[in-house]
Amino acid sequence: MTIFHTLYDELTGFLGIGPLLEMYKSGNYSALFTFNGILQAISPVIPLLLLIEITRAVIYKRFKIEDYKIPFLVYVLNRFISRFVSIAAVLFCIGILEKFAVFKTTFTWYWFIYGYVIWEFAHFVYHYLGHKVRLFWCLHSTHHAPTAMNLSVTYTHFFLEAPYADVIRTSICILAGVNPPLLFFIMFIDGTWGAFIHVGENIMKDGRMGFLGKIILTPSFHRVHHAKNPLYMDTNFCNLLNIWDKVFRTYQPEQKELQIEYGISREMNPGNIWDVYFGELYCLWKDMMAAPGILNKLLYIVMPPGWSHTGDHKTAKIVKQHYLSGKASA
Repeated sequence: MTIFHTLYDELTGFLGIGPLLEMYKSGNYSALFTFNGILQAISPVIPLLLLIEITRAVIYKRFKIEDYKIPFLVYVLNRFISRFVSIAAVLFCIGILEKFAVFKTTFTWYWFIYGYVIWEFAHFVYHYLGHKVRLFWCLHSTHHAPTAMNLSVTYTHFFLEAPYADVIRTSICILAGVNPPLLFFIMFIDGTWGAFIHVGENIMKDGRMGFLGKIILTPSFHRVHHAKNPLYMDTNFCNLLNIWDKVFRTYQPEQKELQIEYGISREMNPGNIWDVYFGELYCLWKDMMAAPGILNKLLYIVMPPGWSHTGDHKTAKIVKQHYLSGKASA
């Protein structure tokens, strides 16, 4: 019975329906009139969309087990390894840094706008570093390993990525004066939208979303971000507001004539959980062991993926430059 109880808890936890079931059992729905109750009522939306996405794929005979196998295994693995690590990192940063904030904000609509702009900047910083620093890429690459886009990809993360991401994002926001209740509200919105933009073509064939694509980052933009096409590499780092991608010139709309190729550029086995989860760390270790001298070994940790001590660099920037120069000369 213990096993079935555990499976029941895991299933209701994944679907986000635990609190709703408790309300149903008690017959007391007063919590739905509170802020936390509203958040709990919304939380099942993404898991429900994932189930709809899978169902539609089965009905239209587009379901491939390999598209969902690795995200599922990564999710299960992370449940065993890092259940509470990320929230602990957030609370630690708040406790340490809140007294150093440049000023204090409140939970009002105008500070919400300010807070969200700051949050997007913090997210941009974390995400940019995740692509430009080899060690951080080792943590982030698991999320880019799937070769198809669907909602299960949102659960595909190396267990240390969330704590490292939240330390950077929380630290910037707290120091910029975003108060904790407002920060948690923003994080909820960001997490919900950040999950939704992984929606696959089985639910949303065209992810551009019409005029909204001019205002926010839609699933189309995030599909571009997950592409390994040279033109699309290292673009669209923001999550909802595209302001910082435009400021730092990493904004890239989807090109109709260019078919998206998902995955990462190194040769790998996307169906192997160990390659997806630990492959980049292993490659980093091999490069460090082969590099002469302490300095070169350390440079492999902090330089962008594709950097080489031999000068034969294959970074995203160089790959993109070669691609664009080839198109220009064609």
